[in-house]
Amino acid sequence: MRRICIIGISGKLGQYMVEHALARGYEVVGVCRPESTAKLDRFGDRITIFPGRTDDRDVVAEAVKGCQGVLVVLVPWGVDNYATGTAQAVLDSAEAGARLVFSCGWHISMDGKDVYPWRARAFVAFFGFFARPLRFADIGDQVEACRRVFASDTFWTVVRGSDMEEGESDGLPVWSRHVGDPVLASNLTKRTDFALFMVDALTNDDLIHEAPAIVGRKTASARAYAEAAS
Repeated sequence: MRRICIIGISGKLGQYMVEHALARGYEVVGVCRPESTAKLDRFGDRITIFPGRTDDRDVVAEAVKGCQGVLVVLVPWGVDNYATGTAQAVLDSAEAGARLVFSCGWHISMDGKDVYPWRARAFVAFFGFFARPLRFADIGDQVEACRRVFASDTFWTVVRGSDMEEGESDGLPVWSRHVGDPVLASNLTKRTDFALFMVDALTNDDLIHEAPAIVGRKTASARAYAEAAS
């Protein structure tokens, strides 16, 4: 892995991914909206920015040229299929054999075997009911984006994040194939560690064609699991 592209590089998660990728010696390029490029000024000439919407096929195609890995923040903002357009642009444009790692939330299910707590189900239902009519976001867009990823024959991973908080890193998060696993019960991960898992997934072949649901390594549920397994 030498050169990687971060689609959605200017957001909080994207900037953490930049930090982790640079620490590993990767050449980093990224796509973000032109009005957001100033958020990346602190990285200076250590990264290359391609200004544009993340669903702009021409911009994405240019950015991912020569990249062995692509990290994608799937954001379902608006009601114009933004996440789906972003995912499809990456799937269509990435180099053959490139590792593609997408981010989403626990609400995405690859095989329908996830078991969600009632609060999570209620939040998704509430958010979905009000967000789309207000033209703020469309949860269904992210669901469709991930459906297309799951159906792809590329080397993909879809990382499903719990609730997030800021703070110092606790290390690489713990993961499970299905929400409902007791190890995930704490439902909390440091945002920098979510980014760390994304970057690490680029070279973890065990995660190819997996949709890991993650939780912080030092949360109560993860510690309880580790103690029981020791």
